Amino acid sequence: VDVSRITVGGDPSTRIRSGTVWRRRHSQGASSKRAMAEKRTGADAVVSSLHACGVEVWFANPGTTEMWLVGALDRTEGVRAVLGCHETVCAGAADGYARMKRVPAAVLLHLGPGLANGSANLHNARRARVPVVVIVGDMATWHRGADAPLEMDIKAIANTFSKWVTSSDGIGEAAADAVEAVRQTRYAEDVSGGKVATLILPHDRSWEECKEVTCNVYDEPAPFEISDTEAGEFAKSCAEELKKCRKGQAIIFAGGEALLKDHGVLQNLGKIAAKTGAVLMCENAFARLDRGNGLPVMRRLPYFPQEAARELSKFSFVITVDVKLPVATFGYKDGPSMLVNLDEDKIWEFDASFDLPTIIGKLATHCDADSIVPGRNCGGLFCVNTSRPPLPSGKLNAVSMCATLAHYQPADAILIDESLTSGTAYWEYSKHCPSFSHITLTGGAIGQGPPAAVGAAIACPDRKVINFQADGSCLYSTQAFWTQGRENLDVLTIICANNTYAILKLELARQGIQGGGKASQSLTDLTPPIDWVSLAKGYGVEACKVTTVEEFADALQDALRVRGPRLIAAMLS
Repeated sequence: VDVSRITVGGDPSTRIRSGTVWRRRHSQGASSKRAMAEKRTGADAVVSSLHACGVEVWFANPGTTEMWLVGALDRTEGVRAVLGCHETVCAGAADGYARMKRVPAAVLLHLGPGLANGSANLHNARRARVPVVVIVGDMATWHRGADAPLEMDIKAIANTFSKWVTSSDGIGEAAADAVEAVRQTRYAEDVSGGKVATLILPHDRSWEECKEVTCNVYDEPAPFEISDTEAGEFAKSCAEELKKCRKGQAIIFAGGEALLKDHGVLQNLGKIAAKTGAVLMCENAFARLDRGNGLPVMRRLPYFPQEAARELSKFSFVITVDVKLPVATFGYKDGPSMLVNLDEDKIWEFDASFDLPTIIGKLATHCDADSIVPGRNCGGLFCVNTSRPPLPSGKLNAVSMCATLAHYQPADAILIDESLTSGTAYWEYSKHCPSFSHITLTGGAIGQGPPAAVGAAIACPDRKVINFQADGSCLYSTQAFWTQGRENLDVLTIICANNTYAILKLELARQGIQGGGKASQSLTDLTPPIDWVSLAKGYGVEACKVTTVEEFADALQDALRVRGPRLIAAMLS
């Protein structure tokens, strides 16, 4: 019998508390208290079951309903709990962590308002198709419907960015639900879907007894829908059609896992392009692209839809690899929606139905691309000799800032790129740099850079993380600097301080809207300017301000020589 919940006439407002029952039983003494202490709670079961599935980091902003989970984290060896002072920091950190580690972290949030605060960066994680497990505390099952101040429809919020959402309403179900959450993050259902799984844990289920589930879902076979035989035939047929195309007539458009060097897909795509004369291009907002020495030099789809449609119209044969066909970011007046307009037989899609390393390897073989050796007969499609742009001098502007960064960035860096308009030149300047991982804003919800840098630094503590950050979007998540300082993370933030929302001014001009009035000036200028040095130091991060290329070069070299969080405010002219 649940003695904590006795109602009269079914009305929760007339609920009789169990204080008298407790007073009658408290005399049972210390043995009863020891039994209570040794009992495995639902919170214990969730934390330990997730740990058994490889979830080693929790980015957390907990509240009252998550305290039992906090206690369980205390009792679980090998789990790291990282506090974010805003939920968007926790969500963005889990995104950055997953982009580098390729396994999920847990995001612990407090009720519906906490989940709503984190939803922008969880949206970015969905668009990046990276694995994230979200744990959201909820009101006790018997307290739902009482209209408590923080009560919200959590499922409605979670469904906007989650592949899978469930609430552990049944007694003893929490551990199994936690394992299923990890299982759901392993694969996206298609190239448009995400891998964010949200588990709602009612308050009472966290203190009730529950057995852990110790299986590891990563030991389970991958659920590929297409057999090896079918995949081989598909690759062979695609290769036959691709080889019929003249040089520059076909495009290989890649995203997702196809942009990572770890399993050879990226390298094989470069060889296929070199052998067949196809153009190798990545999506504009990619989750992560491994670039630099030994890897293909890719083209990048233009951001604005008119330019993107014009570029894609040059091709009569399209191969997509772990990415959907591109669409316009916005529907502009008289602008396109779909950016590729070809018959279905001219579009070949290699998606999550396939084991990508295997089928792209088969495609390379059928294209006779195995004979391509980077640096020997690759037609310049691979970066084989690293080179850096010359170091500029004088005034610090967007172009000279990009060139200086590419000139000095270290090998094996992780570049978190939310530079937006200020960083346009960086793509070209960095194409022959030593190997690095390039991360961009996938879902368009700004404020992703500083939190993602937190997650990337925790995922890869031996690699320097550089957050190349627009000033306006940084204001959405400056709390991440506090976490960087507290955890002593090796993150260098470069603020592109132009003191304006330049993208909005550009959008006004592109859409033919007469600007210059009081409202447009107020809504696009960042005045008075932000004191980035004081702000960073207030969060515990060393910082400096630079106004010339020479000052920026000196500050950049100084920051790269040491470990720990640093910020450079690049005051752009």
